[in-house]
Amino acid sequence: MEEKRRIVKLIEGVKKELSRFNIPYVTEVSEKTRDPFRVLVSCLLSLRTKDEVTARASQRLFQMADTPEKLSSLPVKTIERLIYPVGFYRVKAKTIKAICRELVKRYNSRVPDTVEELVKLKGVGRKTATLVVSMGYGRPAICVDTHVHRITNRWGIVSTGSPHQTELSLYRVVPERYWIELNTLLVAFGQNVCKPISPHCSECGVRRYCPQIGVGKKR
Repeated sequence: MEEKRRIVKLIEGVKKELSRFNIPYVTEVSEKTRDPFRVLVSCLLSLRTKDEVTARASQRLFQMADTPEKLSSLPVKTIERLIYPVGFYRVKAKTIKAICRELVKRYNSRVPDTVEELVKLKGVGRKTATLVVSMGYGRPAICVDTHVHRITNRWGIVSTGSPHQTELSLYRVVPERYWIELNTLLVAFGQNVCKPISPHCSECGVRRYCPQIGVGKKR
């Protein structure tokens, strides 16, 4: 099968399966609010944290403070209490407060709309930046996390050693119409089917298009 067609078959196949899975909480926030600030903060909270914990922590935090001004004025201890038990909650509380101060001071309380500007904020990596640009501002960008990196290498549509390399490679092979949604699709797919260890290949709706590169034990 011609490679571009195979890539479309893989992505469309995952889209058909998405109804079986919960979408990532950050995607839900973006769809409900279209607020880059909420997308940014929710993404920071989600790192190394289960989705249901991120959801509850984000909701508590935004009920108390939903703008950079309000959040930057909260004591760190208050932020810690509101976001607990997200992973590394003490570090994240300090990071979020510092970012909000920076947004107020340097950006007139507006979240930057480019990856290059977002990564200047201490604590914001490329993954978070691309997620804010794509889901917060609706601009074409591919957010690559561990799921996207793992699955696209398993599919053989890229052959890369790091998420950043994967991102750059995916821009060359994935049609632009899929860029924004690719992260949502593959995070849900990776959490439920194409797992890091012993993926559920027998239940996979796109297995006929997948060479299963690097897969050892599978179910």
